[in-house]
Amino acid sequence: MADVTVTVLNNGPLLVRGLCQIDDHEGNSVADSDSVVALCRCGQSGTKPMCDGSHNQGFDGSLNPPS
Repeated sequence: MADVTVTVLNNGPLLVRGLCQIDDHEGNSVADSDSVVALCRCGQSGTKPMCDGSHNQGFDGSLNPPS
């Protein structure tokens, strides 16, 4: 089993579980975790890359492809 798992929440963030380090585009560490981190998928978060719940303002991140 993997040491880190990523769960895509329907209409919500990515949940990263396990020991991990999150780096920005320049390689600087922005977060460390040994439990759970919620990463923004909607682009509306004021605390990117972390989720702050802004997806509740109408983000459609459903996992089902359009028909």
